[in-house]
Amino acid sequence: MIDSPRLELVLARHGRAIAIALVVVSVLGIAATGWAVANPVTTTADQFSEERVTTDAGTSAVVTENGTLWDEGDRLEDSSVYFLNSTPELTIRPETRLRNETGGAPIEDGDVTHKLRLRFEAIRDGSPFWNETHTALRESASVENGVATSNATIDVESYRQRQRQLEREVAGVGSVELAMVLRVEYDTGRQQGTVTATTPVEITDDAYWLGNSLSDSATHSYRSGTARTTEPRSATLVGGLSVLGTLSLAGAALVARRSPTDLEAARRAVHEQRYAEWISKGSIPMWIGDYHVSLDTLEDVVDVAIDTNERVVHDTQRGLFAVVNDGVVYYYSDRGLWEETAWPEMDLEEQPAVIDGDGDLSAEDLSELDPSDEFAAPDDSDGFEDDQNVWERL
Repeated sequence: MIDSPRLELVLARHGRAIAIALVVVSVLGIAATGWAVANPVTTTADQFSEERVTTDAGTSAVVTENGTLWDEGDRLEDSSVYFLNSTPELTIRPETRLRNETGGAPIEDGDVTHKLRLRFEAIRDGSPFWNETHTALRESASVENGVATSNATIDVESYRQRQRQLEREVAGVGSVELAMVLRVEYDTGRQQGTVTATTPVEITDDAYWLGNSLSDSATHSYRSGTARTTEPRSATLVGGLSVLGTLSLAGAALVARRSPTDLEAARRAVHEQRYAEWISKGSIPMWIGDYHVSLDTLEDVVDVAIDTNERVVHDTQRGLFAVVNDGVVYYYSDRGLWEETAWPEMDLEEQPAVIDGDGDLSAEDLSELDPSDEFAAPDDSDGFEDDQNVWERL
């Protein structure tokens, strides 16, 4: 049995509701466990591919006269310096590559336009205050195997002369610088954009060169698909839901089995525990007291005991709580009035069945009967005693 009277009272009042709630929780827990097992976690992730555009420009020049270093007709490629007398014209070869980096394949159906300009700038204190631009190349290059190539030939001597002329114009005010600008416009079919590379051009009376390489690149990402991954749900979650359902079902069965059916008895047990210091177990005879006062609750009996400085006696056989004070018995019993508690409670259903007197007894049953005489003869010494002896004994 449950040792806590307060818990017994709660179960007596709300045991049915608690059991139903636990059953509901159990059903939900088991159902959630099944759902978690049958429905694994599905994750959807976007997949991205990458396109890359790379531009570079090579340089070359053909030797126009024999000299100590080279012979006429020699071609110099990507040289760090060129001489004006032997190589007066410089060829620029812009090359743009379109490539799908994810698949590792060139982009065949792209469009590329190369624009090459030479720009003079008059500069003072680091800031340009005048510029002049000359277009050396503007071409929509064909794309083959992901590569677009163009060519532009520049008369370097003519640019040297123009630079000297401009320097004389701004002498004492600023300086004149020459830069080469390569601008590439592209369309890969998915992405459009522009890359630009700039390098200073240094021209002396004897030689010329490019300060930097004409190269640039751009990378673009685009959504190429969706990946779905399926994983079973956390074992902790599934196990927790399963344990919750099982424990809830076990708790519902326990509550249903142990819930007291007598609410008043549960209340009385709580009161007995609450007022235990004022209650003693004992036997209360019927004849005690001149007056018997029935009280409504056990609390009332305890109040009387406190007021009269007496103790409450609990007669468990009669189901009676009573305080005796000056010939007055203050009592409470859930069985009713004083006279109704005269006999202890008996469970007649547990008593043995009554033997039918009219039935026939078997020989075995007769043998179990006491063969002694139930009634002796009047003149028998073991028989009836005379009335005088009986009264003397009484």
